[in-house]
Amino acid sequence: MAVKDEATWRVGVLFSRSGVSGVTETEHFLGTALAIEEINQAGGVLGRPIAPVCYDPAGDNDAYRNLARRMLAEDGVEVVFGCSLSASRKSVLSTVERHNGLLWYPSIYEGFEYSENIIYTGATLNQNVFALADYLLQEHGPRIFVIGSDYIYPRESNRVMRDLIEAKGGTIVGERYAPLDADDAAHAAMIAEIRGAAPDAVFSTVVGRGAERLYRAYAESGIDRARCPIASLTMAEGQIRAIGPEHCAGHVLAAPYFGALATEENRRFVTAFQARFGLDRPTSMWSETAYAQVHLFARALAEAGTLDAERLGAAALRQRFAAPEGELAFDGETRHLWLTPGIGVARADGQFDVVWRARRPVRPDPYLAWSRFETNWLEEGLAA
Repeated sequence: MAVKDEATWRVGVLFSRSGVSGVTETEHFLGTALAIEEINQAGGVLGRPIAPVCYDPAGDNDAYRNLARRMLAEDGVEVVFGCSLSASRKSVLSTVERHNGLLWYPSIYEGFEYSENIIYTGATLNQNVFALADYLLQEHGPRIFVIGSDYIYPRESNRVMRDLIEAKGGTIVGERYAPLDADDAAHAAMIAEIRGAAPDAVFSTVVGRGAERLYRAYAESGIDRARCPIASLTMAEGQIRAIGPEHCAGHVLAAPYFGALATEENRRFVTAFQARFGLDRPTSMWSETAYAQVHLFARALAEAGTLDAERLGAAALRQRFAAPEGELAFDGETRHLWLTPGIGVARADGQFDVVWRARRPVRPDPYLAWSRFETNWLEEGLAA
């Protein structure tokens, strides 16, 4: 029997702070925790504090599913902030729908999904891959090598990148995958194949601990990162800290958020985050998206006055928030956010030089229904 607590708003927090994606999901967790603390310190929502129920699935998809069921069926939870990899989201989807919960999902993903029980707050492929393809062709050259972890998100993202590169006259000179938590030998084989193909740049959707091994091995290989960088949608400030910034300088990230963004909202966020978790811990797209979605949730809850999935979800789609990354608003048709794409080049201090940003937020297109592959997306932005 689920326990109800009328004195608080009980919510679930389901991120892996250990396991294959422990670095990035810990950042999700910290961004979530900071936002909840801020809201509670300001008086909560409608006079009631948010009370998180937290579990660590340790990167195991069965654990995600079982813990989501426990939250929704036994812990009195109706709203869950959680999941990062698409495999974990897919694992909990039927459970969340069966119990009519509402999952707030803060990660970039491959798109082609819609559920009345999910609020999607991460970037879709038209909000990161499209501009990145143009950047690689313009700044590095037409020969691109594609690598990834072997599951749905990398496979689908790489398929779209291939279509973009080929539509613009470039060539995919190789494609290779490794298991999600592949060992050093698998990444050495990747790098050997990259060397043999001699591309102008590498597009990587290798994630988690495998990405950390890959970037270290790439640095040790002696490949000139200025001439042939790895470009990704995931390798942000927190993982760079874990790998060592000296191994990552010159690599490229496409994302809506960078810790170096010079906005008042971001300066306040960075200051609060480091005051709470330590000056040595940078903010990133992972912590910032998780942080922003909790504030969007609080605004929706203040309007709806209930955690009921249908009423809260409808209220959520009407919210706006001046987030550290910029103004956020939902596209009601897709349940995704309008976001402002950007491209950064990693520096030796672990931060990014933001070399391009869109002039305005870009509508999410998770089904690639209207995005034109032939368009030069860099023309839709200004150098930062």
